[in-house]
Amino acid sequence: MKEMQAIETSQPTTVAPAVHSRQLGAQLSGSMSFSSQMSKEDEEMSRTALSAFRAKEEEIEKKKMEIRERVQAQLGRVEEETKRLALIREELEGLADPMRKEVALVRKKIDSVNKELKPLGHTVQKKEREYKEALEAFNEKNREKVQLITKLMELVGESEKMRMKKLEELSKNIDSIH
Repeated sequence: MKEMQAIETSQPTTVAPAVHSRQLGAQLSGSMSFSSQMSKEDEEMSRTALSAFRAKEEEIEKKKMEIRERVQAQLGRVEEETKRLALIREELEGLADPMRKEVALVRKKIDSVNKELKPLGHTVQKKEREYKEALEAFNEKNREKVQLITKLMELVGESEKMRMKKLEELSKNIDSIH
């Protein structure tokens, strides 16, 4: 949105003739200042785009870390459950079968946790792929923007030259009338 506002403000507006001639004189006397102004606008647009990109990148990184933490927490619980099961199994081997149902229940819980871990791992990989694709798309659009700004600057320069030439011709015509 800020980029659109910056582009809109850089478009020419209708100005009263006296003000227009002063602006034209200022533009003609300092086309370098126009280039530096465009460069400043370009830098501002680039900073805005970079800021938005960094915010998105931080958001993606934050989500990625949250998912990793959840996966690590799940893995920690699975390890604890596995240790507990090993202890239970040892006790069961020393005892009769009355604990068989509870062991089966714990095993089912472990299987359930393992099933939950698998999609979380896929989600992490998917988010990393999406991040890389988004970064690539951003870089491509940024390159395109730079090309368009360069083209705009060329067109403005050509327009200034043509208007200057036409003004000189008109000035010669006025001088020849007197």
